[in-house]
Amino acid sequence: MTARPSALGAREVAVLGLLGALLFGSKAALAWLPNVEPVSLLVIVYTVVLGWRALFPICVYILLEYVTWGFGLWSACYLYVWPLLALTAWLLRRMEAPLGWAVVSGAFGLCFGALCALMYLAAGGWAFAVSWWVQGIPFDLIHCGGNFVLALALFRPCRELLARLAGPGLSDGRKH
Repeated sequence: MTARPSALGAREVAVLGLLGALLFGSKAALAWLPNVEPVSLLVIVYTVVLGWRALFPICVYILLEYVTWGFGLWSACYLYVWPLLALTAWLLRRMEAPLGWAVVSGAFGLCFGALCALMYLAAGGWAFAVSWWVQGIPFDLIHCGGNFVLALALFRPCRELLARLAGPGLSDGRKH
């Protein structure tokens, strides 16, 4: 028999909502740097520390993106790319090395355009999707480098801080 996840209390819901707002605000703070964003790092950290609960701040983040910027092909991919990163982090959650997380985060940044091109494939076919993806490769390279550096430098301190702040009510119970 598998254990059911416990219900979230008001404190947990508030904290998870604030973590979602932090995703949105941190991206906005670095908006002046094209494709350099801490969202990938934070999604990884949230998932490693919070487990399945990381889906709540991810959903808050996506909702804030839609409310602020609207919904379109460019944003529809957020419905699967961020949960895909969370799933990847969950599968690798026992990895301790910041270099390993930097590689995961960098690879995600490099693949981001190709993952988003799936929406363009559905909307306009192969030529549309491939041309959209290829023109964005320079930005994917920047995204890769930014993600790699941020995760290498900040994964461990962010994980330790979130584990300490989340406490036993939100943490997945593992020692970080």
